[in-house]
Amino acid sequence: MQADIQKLRDIASQVRRDIIRQVSAVNSGHPGGSLGCADFFTAMYFNILKRDSSFNMEAHDEDMFFLSNGHISPVWYSVLARSGHFPVEELNTFRKLNSRLQGHPATHEGLPGIRIASGSLGQGLSAAIGAALAKKLNGDDRHVFVLMGDGELQEGQVWEAAMFAAHHKVDNLIAVVDWNGQQIDGPNDEVISLGDLPAKWQSFGWKVCHMDGHDFDSIFHEVQEARNNTGKGQPQVILMKTIMGKGVDFMEGTHHWHGKAPNAEQTEIALSQLKETLGDY
Repeated sequence: MQADIQKLRDIASQVRRDIIRQVSAVNSGHPGGSLGCADFFTAMYFNILKRDSSFNMEAHDEDMFFLSNGHISPVWYSVLARSGHFPVEELNTFRKLNSRLQGHPATHEGLPGIRIASGSLGQGLSAAIGAALAKKLNGDDRHVFVLMGDGELQEGQVWEAAMFAAHHKVDNLIAVVDWNGQQIDGPNDEVISLGDLPAKWQSFGWKVCHMDGHDFDSIFHEVQEARNNTGKGQPQVILMKTIMGKGVDFMEGTHHWHGKAPNAEQTEIALSQLKETLGDY
């Protein structure tokens, strides 16, 4: 898996600018987790996923990606636009009336790249399992990816789905958990501790890997390892360590920016820390 790492870093910097500009323009949205996942989304959409920007729901002979923690829509919208799914200028409509770019991803307006409405936490893994089983029935050997938040793992449906996937050997599925240790009300360990997360997934019958979500080499290596292990009768989960708010110093490592937009002065400071590389919309 070859990649120009500096080019990807430049794209990720622009994606982070897009995130800040989207949420600040409407004083609404979720910048913290979006910033933390910018490197992962950049790697996925500009190097890893086999996809067609013309987009069709079935995605035959293509990889599929599902976002379960839909509140981090700003990062997804940015990479979808920047990778050709819809015009970059449409980012100007984020969270506005009649926009296709709702605060949580929606499907009723047919936004390319979006297959399910998400953000009702705990549901994305179940949807991804269904898509993975459909690929098996269709004889399609491409893979299904789903991203979940760590706080989301407090939802019971996640573990029902985890049991189902292991029992039915859904081995073309690669789940990723954004393990930043933060959720809207505080650190995970203070809200509801997740315990020994690797051991928990292993006990549910999943193969567990670990990844640095800010290191492109780590992302490429672990995803390729996961691809190599598909078809062996076991679903896989990659526990991805990230820093919430990554790239903006006053947002990093705290839950306070989970769902809070920066004011005008804070926006200016944030943008000054992020290099404009592809041109602002």
